[in-house]
Order: sequence, then C-alpha cells, then structure tokens
Amino acid sequence: MKPRNEMKLQMESRSANEGFARVAVAAFAACLDPTVEEINDIKTAVSEAVTNCIVHAYRDTVGTVYIRVRLFADGKTEIQIRDRGCGIADVEKARTPLFTTLGGDRAGLGFSVMESFCDGVRVRSTVGKGTTVTLVKYIRGRNAQPEP
Repeated sequence: MKPRNEMKLQMESRSANEGFARVAVAAFAACLDPTVEEINDIKTAVSEAVTNCIVHAYRDTVGTVYIRVRLFADGKTEIQIRDRGCGIADVEKARTPLFTTLGGDRAGLGFSVMESFCDGVRVRSTVGKGTTVTLVKYIRGRNAQPEP
C-alpha cells in the first residue's frame, strides 16, 4: 500500500535533539487527527528509539539519526528510526527487559517501552553498520467509534 503522506528528517545524535524528534514526528502525525493518548504514545516511543541511538549506537561520538514517517489511509503510522552506529550483536537479548550494555542508571527498558506504546516494533541491526527500529501505530483518531 502506498503511503498518503511521508516525511524524512535527519539530525545529529545529541540529547538536545531528542525532544525535537518526538515533537516533529507527533506534529506530522497530527493530520490523522489522533487522540491525545495516541499522540503521547507516538512521542514516547520515538523518544525511546532516538535515545537508544544517542546513548547506545554512537556512545562516545556524535553521529546521524535518520527518521522516516509514513502515514497510510487506514490510519497506520510507520516510523523508522535508523542510525549508522555500532549495531546490536544480539537483538533478542537487547529486547529483554532490564538488559542494558551500559549499566549505571540505565534501566534497560527502551524496547519494552516502545512495544507497550506501539502496535508493532521491528528491529534490524548489523554490528558495525547500524540499527533500524520500525515503530507501527494505528491511529483510530478522535472521531473513531468506541470498541464494543
């Protein structure tokens, strides 16, 4: 299915840009007339994915975070967040709640948070080449009929 609208964004992997990324994606998805809860879900999931790029992919350096958002007529919102960082050696292990490669004050809940706020999360990664996280959220919108 062809998207009805699409946008691309790239920015440096600086913590100051995480807030910009979440607001930019939310503003773009706003044309689907999401509920406040739906827009907050998107913002939270994007925040987690971008933070992973900043903290894990580029650890002690600054790289580029690439974001692509596609909106479909059925309300599907597909958000790809990609980096060209260190990659993830074991994606399944990385998706395990409480697992973190950094220790310290990191909770290791990034992927769990993304999964709880989205309808689907896909992760593709190659060590030394980077990671792509695809978030899928269906927007029912403010005019949707309540589920029975």
